[in-house]
Amino acid sequence: MRFEKPSWPRVALLLGLWAFVGTILSVEIFFNLRVLEQRIDFYDVAWPQYLRAAVWVVLAPIVCWLARRIPVGSGRYGGGVAFHIVSSVVLMAAYYLARLTYVMLSKGEAWSEFWVVAERNFYGRNLIDIAYYWVIVGGVYVYDLRRRFRETELSAAQLGARLVEAELQTLKSQLHPHFLFNTMNTISVLVREGRNADAVVLLSKLSTLLRQSLDQTRSLEVPLRQELEFVQNYVQIQQARFSDRLSFDCEVPEELLGRPVPALLLQPLVENAILYGVSAKEGPGRVRVSARVEGGSLVLEVSDDGPGFPVQERAQRRREGIGLGNTRERLARMYGERARLEISSTPGQGSSVSVRLPLSP
Repeated sequence: MRFEKPSWPRVALLLGLWAFVGTILSVEIFFNLRVLEQRIDFYDVAWPQYLRAAVWVVLAPIVCWLARRIPVGSGRYGGGVAFHIVSSVVLMAAYYLARLTYVMLSKGEAWSEFWVVAERNFYGRNLIDIAYYWVIVGGVYVYDLRRRFRETELSAAQLGARLVEAELQTLKSQLHPHFLFNTMNTISVLVREGRNADAVVLLSKLSTLLRQSLDQTRSLEVPLRQELEFVQNYVQIQQARFSDRLSFDCEVPEELLGRPVPALLLQPLVENAILYGVSAKEGPGRVRVSARVEGGSLVLEVSDDGPGFPVQERAQRRREGIGLGNTRERLARMYGERARLEISSTPGQGSSVSVRLPLSP
């Protein structure tokens, strides 16, 4: 069993605790004896009790070692409890006999009377040593239980962070093949039509978008400004596919651009708006991204003026798709109940997806 290196404040606290125990014992015995004897010096009562507490300062690490070596809950049929019951009695008896040996040596009493004196002087006050033993065992149990709980919490938090990061990588891997296929197909169409300059511009924008995506490999959160730049590059590539059918508006106050948001948060929402809003609409369509502070939260909204859909559970699940479903799970893992993703739609007027994030300082 590996012991933690004690810190000086902890050592001082433990020494102060045992000094307090010695004081309590001294005061109790002093007033009990005052009932029987009018004249008694507090020092004569106190020093044996402080010595007793000092001995327990030495014994406490041994008891801690035993408590960790053989936990109370170890073994079958209460084996750990039985072991510590026996250990506490043996330790109490050994300490009592050692103390008695010291007293008889200091007073020069005959050894032939040792066991007679031991039996005569064994009274209830010795049982307090058993209580000390179990207090220490209980303290070790509570301390280790608290430490394991904190380690479990830390492991859960680290696992949650790794899961969020894995989901981010999954989102990127889903984005790249699908998006690259459509973009490369658009570029090939431009080349066949002889629009080489447009093809070169589109390749440049695609390169910028992929570089931004790779730069976010280890970032779970990015400034809103960076996320909007990524979305605008994405939309510009999509506008090459949809020609004049796709318009894009961005209404974000300057003071919110530095706020942290999950990386690749807006791209799936914008992609969803283009897929189910603009693509499904006859004629031109518009996608709008906005941000505002509301009720202590940062609210990001992506809306479109597409055909909309009935607000029914099945229709909403079909509209969400994989991208929005992943986004909802990422938000839950990163922020818990402090974040929400909501979808609203009016048939014939369009749809919107709003994300409510905790407002970081």
